[in-house]
Amino acid sequence: MRKIFIPFVLILGLALSACGGNQAKNEVSPTNSPSSAPAAESESATFTYESENGPVEVPTHPQRVVVLTRFLTGNVMALGVPVVGVDEMSKTNPRFEEQLKDVEAVSDESLEKIIELQPDLIIGLSDIKNIDKFKQIAPTVTYTYNKVDYLTQQLEVGKLVNKEKEAQAWVDDFSARTKKAGEEIRAKIGEDATVSVIETFNKQLYVYGYNFGRGTELLYGDFKLGMPETVKEGTKTDGYVALSTEVLKDYLGDYVIFSKNADEDNSFQDTEIYKSIPAVKNNHVYEADAKAFYFNDPLSLEYQLEFFEKSFLGK
Repeated sequence: MRKIFIPFVLILGLALSACGGNQAKNEVSPTNSPSSAPAAESESATFTYESENGPVEVPTHPQRVVVLTRFLTGNVMALGVPVVGVDEMSKTNPRFEEQLKDVEAVSDESLEKIIELQPDLIIGLSDIKNIDKFKQIAPTVTYTYNKVDYLTQQLEVGKLVNKEKEAQAWVDDFSARTKKAGEEIRAKIGEDATVSVIETFNKQLYVYGYNFGRGTELLYGDFKLGMPETVKEGTKTDGYVALSTEVLKDYLGDYVIFSKNADEDNSFQDTEIYKSIPAVKNNHVYEADAKAFYFNDPLSLEYQLEFFEKSFLGK
C-alpha cells in the first residue's frame, strides 16, 4: 500500500504545483492576461476639451448629444456621433430628415425636454440662452459663428467628440476634391466669369457674399470664382444685401446660384427685368433646394459640391 500511495501523492502534488504555476503565470504575465493589458491601455471616460471659453470636461465617447444650433448639426452627424436633440430647422433639412426622424426637436428654451433626453454633451452657439442651466444638465460647449473657416470648424468638432482623425481625413479628401472641381469649372467658364448667389427670405430677395453659406465658401473660396464688384462692395459689412427687382441686373453675375425655397415669394422670376438679365437669357441660373443649401457643415457641403459639379460641368 505504501509503495502505491507515495507515488500517488507525488503525482498529485506535481499536478497541483503545475496548476498553481500556470495560474501564477496567468496572473503575472502581461501577455497571457486578458485583463492586464487593457487596464494599462484603457482610456478615461472623460477628457478635457479646450473650448473658446476655457477647458471643459467632456465624455470621451459621447452617445447622447444635443445640438442647439442648425449651424453645427451636420458637423456632428458627419462624424457618426449619436444625437438625441436638434433644432427644428435641422429636422426639416431634406439632407438630414431621414436620419433625424426619431430625434427630438429642441431649442435653447426647451430645458425640461432636454433634461428628459439625458444628454451627455450639449453643443450650441456662443449666444444661446440659459447656458448656465445647460451646464448643470451636461457638459456644454459653445462656438462663435463664423469665427473660423468651415474646415477648421469641423476639426474643432472632431476634437470635441474624440473623432479628430476622422475629421482630418474628411478635410483632406474634401479639400482635394474642391480644388480639382474649381480648376475644372474655371477652365470651362473662364477665369474672369463672375457668379452671384441669391435667395428669397420673408418676401425679400438677398444676394450673399463670401463665407455666408449657400455654397459661397466653395464658389469664392475653394473654387476661386469671381464675385461681381457690386456684390463685393454691398456685402462687405453684413455678408449679404437686400435687393429690389429694379437693381437685380447690377448684382447678378455671368452665373447665378439661386438658393430657392418653394415656400417663399419668388415672383421676381416672372418679371421682364429678371428675364432680360444675361445670366437668365443664357440659361446660367442654377436653382438649388434652399432648405438643403443654407449651411456649411460637411453634409451640406457635399451636396453643394455635387450640385456645382452637375450645374457647371454636367457631371
